[in-house]
Amino acid sequence: MALVRDLLNLYLIVVFGRVVLSWFPISPGSAMAGVYGFLYQITEPVLGPIRRILPPLGGFDLSPLVLIILIQVVSSSLGR
Repeated sequence: MALVRDLLNLYLIVVFGRVVLSWFPISPGSAMAGVYGFLYQITEPVLGPIRRILPPLGGFDLSPLVLIILIQVVSSSLGR
């Protein structure tokens, strides 16, 4: 259970990284573009379906927030 919880926490960090990088303009071909592309590839398979269920609210994409809450609920249900 500890391994699953650790993997969930790692994925949570990846989601936060994607959110933070989405706030800044990133030049194509830069090192940060590569990092963002990687984060996008590993988070979009989870965020995409959430986004289809929950459309943007006032122009804001709330799918990362929903995913963060889901990860926290699952992680806490696994116990300490």
